[in-house]
Amino acid sequence: MVIGKRLEILRKNRGMSQRELAAILGVTNYTVSAYENDRSEPADETKVQLARLFDVSLDYLMGLVDQPLSLSREEQTLLFPASMTPTQREFLTELLMKWEAGADAASTARAGALG
Repeated sequence: MVIGKRLEILRKNRGMSQRELAAILGVTNYTVSAYENDRSEPADETKVQLARLFDVSLDYLMGLVDQPLSLSREEQTLLFPASMTPTQREFLTELLMKWEAGADAASTARAGALG
């Protein structure tokens, strides 16, 4: 199971102890340890609670995708290839933002000319 390792990483990245996570989930420390060591799998309701807590998709939490998409992502979420460097991602994001701003400006200009 992938969920255990991902859960441990998410918890540690948040600076949270197993005890703190257990208190939030309403389970024991042993249960959180069992989840992280793949000795037990969280119930579906607990998976949803974890996804909301760490703001990741259930797909990511369960190992179906490798990019930790935000649970509250917008419709037009862009998935970058795993091989893309942070610099390349930043460049592409800036390019798309400039393109979108230009498209909005052109649309506004057209509407003004028609009005």
